[in-house]
Amino acid sequence: MAHTTQVIRSEWTKATTVRATLWTLAIAFLVTVVFGVLISLLLNNTFEDLPERERLTFDPVLTSFAGMSLGQLAMIAFGILLVASEYSTGMIRASLAAVPQRGLFMTAKLLVGTLLVLVVGMVTSFVTFFLGQAVLGDLSVSIGETNVLRAVIGGGLYMTLIAVFAMGITWVLRSALLAFSILVPLFFLVTPILASIEATRDIGYWFPDQAGTAIMSVVDTGDRPYGPWGGLLIMVLWTVAALVAGYVTLKKRDA
Repeated sequence: MAHTTQVIRSEWTKATTVRATLWTLAIAFLVTVVFGVLISLLLNNTFEDLPERERLTFDPVLTSFAGMSLGQLAMIAFGILLVASEYSTGMIRASLAAVPQRGLFMTAKLLVGTLLVLVVGMVTSFVTFFLGQAVLGDLSVSIGETNVLRAVIGGGLYMTLIAVFAMGITWVLRSALLAFSILVPLFFLVTPILASIEATRDIGYWFPDQAGTAIMSVVDTGDRPYGPWGGLLIMVLWTVAALVAGYVTLKKRDA
């Protein structure tokens, strides 16, 4: 037990003393909040100009989370840098020499990384919600209305899962460059395009980011084959699959 505590403490020191990883968490918070407020303000001023169908399906909670599509990229960067820094600096050899139990090493890093992104993700989600609702005016909803608290907590869980998913993929690729070149285009371009085109929409909805965002919606538009919790479960399954693949890679390959 003492050994496990020391390993977790070591990973905590690594994560909290590297400026790049902490900066990504700060950027995730700022980008999500600022863009969420700006888009909420824009919608409040142009709501009457929207087509009738968009006004009828307007989701004030999801609108305040509009900046999360950019903030998630910073969360992905955090997950990538937390793992890839071990390989880019050569520290992985020293880490595995000190902790030859690779499962314990990976678990300790995951615990530290997950705790950090969970705290930042929850703070970001609640701050984004309250500021977004403040500028939405008469279009806003309160935290006590049906499904709203679920959506806000879901926003924090979404940001956590997207970072943990990135960690799992980076354990497989073992390179920050490779991980960035795959994950950023995937979540910033590929899946949004697939989900926005009618012919590919049914495929796009099954990717982790598209499925996970369902938890942040309080208005059911009826266009997805699953509900909020079903979408979050799909994202959890993607994350677990990435972590299992990452563990197998770490277990089988030399440092």
